[in-house]
Amino acid sequence: MSGLLGLTYVTCDGKHHSEFFDMVILSQGLEAPEGAEELARAAGIDLNTYDFASTDIYSPLATTRPGVFVIGAFQGPKDIPDSVTQASGASALCAGLLEVSRGVDMVHAEYPEERDVAGEEPRIGVFVCHCGINIAGVVDVKAVCSYAATLPNVVYAADNLYSCSQDTQSQLVETIHRHKLNRVVVAACTPRTHEPLFQATLREAGLNRSLFEMANIRDQCSWVHMHERAAATQKAKDLVRMAVAKASYLTPLAEQHLPVTPSALVIGGGLAGLTAALAIAEQGYECTLLEREQVLGGQALKLSADRHGQGPRKIISALVKRAAAHPRIRILTQTTVSSISGYIGNFTTTVSTATSSELINHGVTVLATGGREPSQYLFGQSDRVITQLGLEDRLESGKPLLAKMKQVVMIQCVGSRDEDLSYCSRVCCSQALKNALRLKRLKNDLAITILYRDMRAYGFIEDDYREARRQGVIFLRYTPDDPPEVLKGRGENSPLRVLVMDLLLGEQIEFSADLVVLSVGIVPEPTRELARMLKVPLTADGFFLEAHVKLRPVDLQVDGVYVCGLAHSPRTMDEIIAQAQAAAGRACQPLAKGAIQPEPIVSQVDEYRCIGCGACETFCPYKAIRMIKKGKKSKARTLPASCKGCGVCAARCPVMAIDMARFTEQGILAQIHAFTSVGE
Repeated sequence: MSGLLGLTYVTCDGKHHSEFFDMVILSQGLEAPEGAEELARAAGIDLNTYDFASTDIYSPLATTRPGVFVIGAFQGPKDIPDSVTQASGASALCAGLLEVSRGVDMVHAEYPEERDVAGEEPRIGVFVCHCGINIAGVVDVKAVCSYAATLPNVVYAADNLYSCSQDTQSQLVETIHRHKLNRVVVAACTPRTHEPLFQATLREAGLNRSLFEMANIRDQCSWVHMHERAAATQKAKDLVRMAVAKASYLTPLAEQHLPVTPSALVIGGGLAGLTAALAIAEQGYECTLLEREQVLGGQALKLSADRHGQGPRKIISALVKRAAAHPRIRILTQTTVSSISGYIGNFTTTVSTATSSELINHGVTVLATGGREPSQYLFGQSDRVITQLGLEDRLESGKPLLAKMKQVVMIQCVGSRDEDLSYCSRVCCSQALKNALRLKRLKNDLAITILYRDMRAYGFIEDDYREARRQGVIFLRYTPDDPPEVLKGRGENSPLRVLVMDLLLGEQIEFSADLVVLSVGIVPEPTRELARMLKVPLTADGFFLEAHVKLRPVDLQVDGVYVCGLAHSPRTMDEIIAQAQAAAGRACQPLAKGAIQPEPIVSQVDEYRCIGCGACETFCPYKAIRMIKKGKKSKARTLPASCKGCGVCAARCPVMAIDMARFTEQGILAQIHAFTSVGE
């Protein structure tokens, strides 16, 4: 067919198909960068067989040369969140090595004294960004800039190729001085990544950073309307008009500098918690490690070997000894959290044992509460049905397992990717491959069949899949609509019967299984009460939800609270270690600064209008408002360090006595009126 692409493929039933498409999109893999060997020689590091930097499971960010670390795709194929996580982890390791030199030869940013703009008429400067073709490829930037120059209070308007570049930042400072601008609007991309940069530029120009407003004409315009050039341009004008209207009502906001308690609390003493605590302590800060069980180590203690044959239990034991001997780490076992209050830099946590309780003051909190496995099929009803962790235990303990055994069946995705757990638990496939190979090494003629939905042997784990195929492991795919059945044998000591539909044969087959091994999913430990204390969100599945999957993958929505390990999501040991080191790196940033400067976007209470009803205190999700006695009356007062600027208090106030800094009622109404006005 003219102009179409023909695609031929084979389905699971063995049938060949041919279809024609307008477009075929290839999902390509990742390979080592060109010049990897030259870089490795220059850096003095080893590469693996695929020319990626060689690392160890238990030191995933360290190369073979001490002091040289690797992050991102040069360590192995990975997505953006893992790359960002590894970057934070490597920074923590570097900070630990440089701890003795902290504070030496530091250069502090110095800003000029803020210009007092009180009493001045608004003089707004508008800067419209091309962002290469990201914006200008769709939006007529010149037209938007010309339109901005006609808006009320705008005294200067310009378009820039890249507003975030260093050269443009310097020009922006010069323009503010030359035209005596007292408010700035930048029409560019997302404020989530670029607003701090432009606010710092305003400080360099002697303006309060709160005199800045941003119009997102990339994410909210050019990207979502890429095929509607005229309409996208009109929408960009609307967004700029609204931003200018709001900017006219911006006022300088006072900054706060609050001291930080230079210590951390790590909740959870498994692999993630131990790693995070050691990384924090090695950066020079006191750390309290809290564990509810009597023994440290968590789920990793149930693993008897990794995919390379090393013993994780020995590694965990070494970590426990290091943590116990570290002078900056205090370990509390058989201890639970009763309450947490405060804010970044100044948390107070009440912890309890069976006989006592105590208060712990700390500046930051790291959550490493771990996970566990659920159960399904005849698990618990037959000693012939075990989980992968159960198999590991039996392999390690030397219990009778293989003497008369002929057939082992492993079932993947048990309790995962269905109504019980909607997500992939990430480690199940690799664990099945690892244990299948271990069984084959012990008894080569043992028949092993893995019943799977999709084998997700990502990254270098694909080597294990290929090796398992070479060793004779059979892989048989099933569909979620027709999962395998496990039935008791026909006699008391008979093998189990495993029924599964063979998609290639188109009929049901039966295995006589001496052992059925379930690759079960991972669920988080119960954390809802802890999440409620900290006012942090959970996913629908009960894991802690990160603040931003790519930009802040280990931060939670509440400043000063970080997450790692199975508390965040199912992941492998090397990923857990990297994430724990990342959480430690992020947690130590406010500790290293010694003080915090909260965002000035906080609620502001008009005490004259406040009637002391307490609705704001009741509904505040961050406990950022307190009722204070003033004479015979109670008045609301905001705790700026705790306030996240969500606006719930302002919405709940029956007398409208609360307003939000930078998002005042006046400013929001101005935006609404600007939107409804004529755009041209």
